[in-house]
Amino acid sequence: MSSTFIISDNGGNLTKEIGKNSPVFIIAEIGSTHCASLETAILLINVAKAANVNCVKFQKRDVETLLTKVEKERKYKSKNAMAITYGDHRKVMEFSEDDFKTLKQEANRLGLFFTASGWDKKSIDFLDELDVPFIKVASADLTNLPLLEYIAKKKKPIFLSTGMCNMTDVQIAYDTIMKHENRIVLLQCTSSYPAPYAEINLNVINSYKKLFPETVLGYSGHEIGVIVPCSAVALGATVIEKHFTLNKDAVGSDHKTALDLTELGNLVNNIRITEKTLGSYEKEIQPSEQPCIRKLCKSVTSLLDIKKGTIITEDMITTKSPCDGLPANLFYETIGKVTKRDIPEDTTLQKDDIIFD
Repeated sequence: MSSTFIISDNGGNLTKEIGKNSPVFIIAEIGSTHCASLETAILLINVAKAANVNCVKFQKRDVETLLTKVEKERKYKSKNAMAITYGDHRKVMEFSEDDFKTLKQEANRLGLFFTASGWDKKSIDFLDELDVPFIKVASADLTNLPLLEYIAKKKKPIFLSTGMCNMTDVQIAYDTIMKHENRIVLLQCTSSYPAPYAEINLNVINSYKKLFPETVLGYSGHEIGVIVPCSAVALGATVIEKHFTLNKDAVGSDHKTALDLTELGNLVNNIRITEKTLGSYEKEIQPSEQPCIRKLCKSVTSLLDIKKGTIITEDMITTKSPCDGLPANLFYETIGKVTKRDIPEDTTLQKDDIIFD
């Protein structure tokens, strides 16, 4: 197990360290927001590049092996339907293998990592042949132990979303993968569209820290807005995944909860700001605070004229700004000390004014 590991793409021309103490790895989930248009998918990749994400992600399904005959022929009456039956809807939304190769080439040309969620063994085989840098496992397959084991045997890093499950499910899935592959990213996730804020439960990230201390942690979000991923980063998430779209009113379930172009850029910027603000674990005075210290903090200050050789008593001194002498936290240490020189009234005491033992 490792809290960091390296991923590579484009024949090794792209490399990135994932995990603790590394910059947050941001995945722009295109998913189904391409509306079955290769041209739109390419445009989305270019938009993602402009927003400075690290990776673009799609979905890969083999409808024939993924769905039962009844499910394929089920009438699909959703307002998001692209065909009469659910099986045909899924087929319409599916890019060909050649399309995927084109999309990967475009992403890599722009310096972006490219991957997809594989929903079945045939799709996993294709993604392995495509040499994606890691395989994403959707929350729906966290309990699909045969598929998890099949993926793990490919010896690629696995990013595992953990929606629609409990902690026991996560532990079983984790143990199943670990038999064959230890490069795992656990993504806290609530798989509803949109996810209610009260059900996002980012504190699960803290639970994952305790249960899987050497594992990379992240967050895959389906909620509205850009605040929650930044909160996840503050809790220790080093991988963030979020859907985005060109048009929130387009046909499809992903569009309503996806970020638009402006929001995607804001997300990236806010995450980078969040990273900077986390900073050091040590509490120290910062360089930028020095001017404020002198102006606003207080020094030990004389309340009256104090002659040389006087033993200072509490009624002779107070604390006032500026902090250009003995700092206020030496107030009590100053009491009982002897002055080395005359100190005028309303003067900040200096270290050389007092005889310290």
